[in-house]
Amino acid sequence: MAPLAPPDSPAPAGSRIPTLPAHRTANGATWRPSGDWTLDTLEAAAATLGAAAESVQGTDALILDLARLDRLDTAGALVLAEAAVRTGARTVRLVGGRDEHRALVEVVRACVEPGTPAPRRPRWDAAMRPLGRLGAAIVEAFAEFGRQLDFVGRLLAALPPLIRRPRELPLVPFVAHVERAGVDAAPLVGLLSLMIGGVLAFLGADMLSRFGASIFTVNLVSFGFLREFGVLLAAILVAGRSASAFAAEIGSMKAREEIDAMRVLGLDPLARLVVPRIAALVVALPLLVVVADLLGLLGGAIVSAVALDIAPELFLERLRETTELRHAAAGLVKAPVFALLIGVIGCFQGLQVEGDAASVGRRTTRAVVQAIFAVILADAFFAVLLLEIGL
Repeated sequence: MAPLAPPDSPAPAGSRIPTLPAHRTANGATWRPSGDWTLDTLEAAAATLGAAAESVQGTDALILDLARLDRLDTAGALVLAEAAVRTGARTVRLVGGRDEHRALVEVVRACVEPGTPAPRRPRWDAAMRPLGRLGAAIVEAFAEFGRQLDFVGRLLAALPPLIRRPRELPLVPFVAHVERAGVDAAPLVGLLSLMIGGVLAFLGADMLSRFGASIFTVNLVSFGFLREFGVLLAAILVAGRSASAFAAEIGSMKAREEIDAMRVLGLDPLARLVVPRIAALVVALPLLVVVADLLGLLGGAIVSAVALDIAPELFLERLRETTELRHAAAGLVKAPVFALLIGVIGCFQGLQVEGDAASVGRRTTRAVVQAIFAVILADAFFAVLLLEIGL
């Protein structure tokens, strides 16, 4: 082992100088290290370490009593392990002290002394490790939910000044986000709705034609799209596009300390970054739901005309006779709530970025997953609630 620094080197302030009292007995020797055995205090242990090693030279059994140790890191464990090897002791036994200290010294000894077996974990540890990860994940989920509630509270507190002074509302970012979240997403939402409307009509026709009730395919498409598929499809696509975009944009600003600069300039990041994005989603998502509903019905009409010989005029007539306005209202009522969930989750995850590119990626992924999960959970709640109240 390389020689340590002179014994008169000062230890860092606030640390206890490491000492290594040695006691020799008829059965061997005992070391009782005390103080802080860490990298920044080892310089002060040079003299006591050399004296302890010489006093027990040639002993057969060495006991390391760690009961008086205050702090220990890998460097300190390495020094103790190498000193024990130099004594020539055939057996080294660890007693006292914390479990983590003994485990660290054992692992280091297994690397320093080839004949020393590595400590084996108890068999139950492998079985309990997944439960530990599950428990940690549950605790983190509740903690993050609490942080999200705190974020919502701070967001609500930022709204009254904007309501009292509407001129301070950043209209240019609002319009830009409406275009990006609504207008730019409309072609994708419309195309997927057209295809899913056709698939729904085809599957309904295949099943209903067996009972001679093919005409009810119109009811299936209209009821399914106006109440569920249109709003759910639009919300999931917006969650994938906008939640990830919000998290990445705000997260990149957080990593580059632009948000801190805004606070220094006296600007509220919630009012300037979060409110325009959430307001844009609240406006854009209902419009996307209308696009999804119309093109989903169009897809059903095309498949009905091709596969069932239901003329477009008959499809429209049946649609007008059987479709109630409350079905369309049920879908549109859910759209602003879904928009709020998506916007809040995306912006919150962006503000949680810790400063590096990896954190931006993690928070973006988490924003998409949580937004889609929240949308599906809220849709299930609304499906039951609206049917119970007759809407």
